[in-house]
Amino acid sequence: MITDKIENYAKYSHLAPRIVKALEYLGSTDFTHVENGQYELDGRRLVSIVMRYKTKTAENAVWESHRKHIDVQFMAAGRERFGHVTLTEAPPARVDYDETKDVILYQPGTNTYDAPQGTFMIFYPEDVHAPSLAVGVPPVPGEVVKVVVKVAVED
Repeated sequence: MITDKIENYAKYSHLAPRIVKALEYLGSTDFTHVENGQYELDGRRLVSIVMRYKTKTAENAVWESHRKHIDVQFMAAGRERFGHVTLTEAPPARVDYDETKDVILYQPGTNTYDAPQGTFMIFYPEDVHAPSLAVGVPPVPGEVVKVVVKVAVED
């Protein structure tokens, strides 16, 4: 996992070309004017998903990992908390790998981090993550604008 402020995206120019393209897109787009939906940036190899939603409490968290895609997630507006552990530390699987959806679902984990507006996160196939969690003590669901760019690992 990599997490940083989007204003620093140029520091990651050494990463794989598709990840660099995803970061450039995220860093140069004003998502307040982009409708919710999916947008192909490089065919199905690089797909942007723009979402507006309300964050959820930890008991509704979905812990997941992917094999065929890297998730580059960007908090365009609002803030949320996300969970993260590596596959080697992953909680037990709740649902086995679904090749069609490219996802494995896990029992809830406990490691969480805050992602304020302007933060990006890169989740590789070895990262189990739980997006969309509410922040605060106690956690209070809030409205966010988030963009997830699905980066194909292979052609």
